[in-house]
Amino acid sequence: MITMSTLDWLSLFLNMASLSLMAVGGAITLAPEMQKFLVQEKGWITDLQFNASIAIAQSSPGPNLLFVALFGWHVGINATSDVYLQTALGLMGALISLLGLLIPSTTLTFFAAQWAQKNKELKVVRAFKQGMAPIVISMLLATCWLLTSPHRDITQDWPLLLLASFIALLTLKTKLHILWMLALGALLGAFGLV
Repeated sequence: MITMSTLDWLSLFLNMASLSLMAVGGAITLAPEMQKFLVQEKGWITDLQFNASIAIAQSSPGPNLLFVALFGWHVGINATSDVYLQTALGLMGALISLLGLLIPSTTLTFFAAQWAQKNKELKVVRAFKQGMAPIVISMLLATCWLLTSPHRDITQDWPLLLLASFIALLTLKTKLHILWMLALGALLGAFGLV
């Protein structure tokens, strides 16, 4: 059990708010920084809770940022041993995390999208869009590495890493729809090949 003061809840909100403005490739790209803050620095949630939150959110229908709410939920339930209070604090933590992540980025996105649409022919707008692509890809790769590295042995899992590299190249170099690749991955998984 952890102890959460009003300042700790505010710290959770402010951390999510500050990370929000870096969520260029989606909330999942922020996972390494969130893990550093929530697990390593504060110890508010465990590594297992962190990874489970991402896995549950990614496999659930709806927006993929649901893992942020689950992080807040885990912080809340870890803050008390009282079963009834866990629900209330879990909901409060989920709300604090989501609002912290959504308010700044939604506001910035709204105004930036309006400006970019009005000025889409400007060189600076086109350059920004092209320059952001490698940053987003790098952040996604960092997230992938964070989620798989503690659980992978590269000497045994090299075929899986090779397959992932092949799929990444296929995605970048062809116009094959991502759902076909997901279906192929599901089949390979069903037959125990990956």
